[in-house]
Amino acid sequence: MYVCLCKSVTNHTIQDVIDAGARTTKAVEKQCGAGAVCGRCRHTIRAMLLKAQDPEATPPPRLRRRWGKR
Repeated sequence: MYVCLCKSVTNHTIQDVIDAGARTTKAVEKQCGAGAVCGRCRHTIRAMLLKAQDPEATPPPRLRRRWGKR
């Protein structure tokens, strides 16, 4: 799924960057460009970073529907 439409970055690319060691949205931006233009994808990137740091974390309320949880 495309997370950043401005730079055509998918969730797989962002997950690879997170797995490689990125821990902030700025680090993700430097690695793959996601979040550099309009910033609409930063909320999703933050949620992915949170999930990577704590797999038991619940998604922010805004993303629950997107993640399939209500």
